[in-house]
Amino acid sequence: MTTNPSIAIIGGGPGGLMLARLLQRGGRAVTVFERDSHAGARPQGGSLDLHAETGQRAMRLAGLEAEFMAEARPEDQGDRLYDSAGRLVFDHDGAGHDRPEIDRTALRIILLAALAPGTVRWGSPVEAILPSGAGWEVIVDGRAQRFDVVVGADGVWSRVRPLLSDAVPAYEGATLFELGFDVERHPRVDALTGHGKMFAAGDNRLLIAQRNGAGHIRGYAGLRVPEATVQAWQAMPIEEVRGLVLAEFAGWSPELQALIAEGDALAIRPMVALPIGHRWETRQGVTLLGDAAHVMSPFSGEGVNLALADAADLAEALLSNEGWEAVARCEAAMADRAAVAAEGAAQGLRLSISPDALDAVLEHYRERVLA
Repeated sequence: MTTNPSIAIIGGGPGGLMLARLLQRGGRAVTVFERDSHAGARPQGGSLDLHAETGQRAMRLAGLEAEFMAEARPEDQGDRLYDSAGRLVFDHDGAGHDRPEIDRTALRIILLAALAPGTVRWGSPVEAILPSGAGWEVIVDGRAQRFDVVVGADGVWSRVRPLLSDAVPAYEGATLFELGFDVERHPRVDALTGHGKMFAAGDNRLLIAQRNGAGHIRGYAGLRVPEATVQAWQAMPIEEVRGLVLAEFAGWSPELQALIAEGDALAIRPMVALPIGHRWETRQGVTLLGDAAHVMSPFSGEGVNLALADAADLAEALLSNEGWEAVARCEAAMADRAAVAAEGAAQGLRLSISPDALDAVLEHYRERVLA
């Protein structure tokens, strides 16, 4: 690897943008290829909690701690748990936690504003990545550009991952039906949610409502369905799917069923994951971070934190004078860290949507308060 390699980052999510910011702070030239046509082309998703040792650390290293705290919502770290009859069985305001929330869109805006103009090439879906001597050619719109290093930060269905691994994300047996709420139009959901997020769990079903910024709440109805059913749902009008999901919650309290019936239907999100402990044999000039390296369900709360931590560690390796050996060590450390989180995510999903989910979630919350 040259002392000042040209670097392409595929994907403009939090991990890719954080890596670009850290590399530019270290004096490296970097190009981010992003398929979105512009920063506001599509919704970025719900709220994220950044952990002190991973996500918050990366923001400090990037010189963006003040910008993060200006947008963060430390007051929204609370947890509530209801049973299927709508009875509140756990309520904690989040005091003592150090995982402030921030909207995904707000985080992306902070990272984009910190980059040099022209860093992100919008509307640039990558068609192929091909070996070119000691480097790689990135093909966009039929045109090739050569780079010494390519980093796959392109998420679940990464185009870069196949250069390193045959692993493919697999369905985990559960799906979330995503909903959106405006608190002014949905005061009952506002009251149910409290300052943070609420779960209602039981009988292989789960409802979640999570407070976002700007008067919005993101909701999810989770249940266990075969993959073939999910594929059929994805081909249906989403309002038709809403009716099918609502029928699965028959017998739950009317107040809880209203979350499914009244929210704006947004998406069908099957839970998929790479094998726990996924890793690859290092290959000169190409590597991965975030979901491209270790996608897992969101039930460990580690996804964005892992991506930001990966970016911090990978930037340090690429900025060192140790060559690709430093990247290889970084990849091994990323895989070890992700394996722990992936095990937690798989267990969290398994317990949260299960016959005994109420007891399992209640025990988790009580342990968290005592920790």
